Amino acid sequence: MLKINYHNIKWHRLPMRCPKCGCQDDKVIDSRASREGATIRRRRQCIQCDHRFTTYEEIEREDLMVVKRDGRREEFSREKLLSGLKKAFQKRPVSPEAIEMLLEKIVNEINEKYEREVPGAFIGECVMAGLREIDQVAYVRFASVYRNFQEATDFVQEVKKLEDSAQ
Repeated sequence: MLKINYHNIKWHRLPMRCPKCGCQDDKVIDSRASREGATIRRRRQCIQCDHRFTTYEEIEREDLMVVKRDGRREEFSREKLLSGLKKAFQKRPVSPEAIEMLLEKIVNEINEKYEREVPGAFIGECVMAGLREIDQVAYVRFASVYRNFQEATDFVQEVKKLEDSAQ
């Protein structure tokens, strides 16, 4: 269960802009909870050009730090995690919805297990497990960067492990 400290929530009061015309006036057409209740999805319509678009409202955790292999600490970034997943799935037959679901699953695992600091290795292993289930090519792509493959034999060994686990 996610524990929420409401004092750490950032409330952004910047005006919402239409992605088509840039107008700041819109109306909310529909609101609903999504992603296991962690966010609110809002369908909006621009008053000026009638363009419809979707926005998401979510709790932003400021205090979760990622402890890197070399001991450095950096703030956890959902966007950075999503970017890594997209790179792994690039040109693969995986829907954006499946990528978003994997992202949510990983973020939920992190939130369930860690409060202030999460080892980067934990995030990497969660990503690897999720990729392995969805797309083996994306898994090997990510593994090549995450495990710092240096030679072609590293790729061959990883693919062999995948084959052995499938049997």
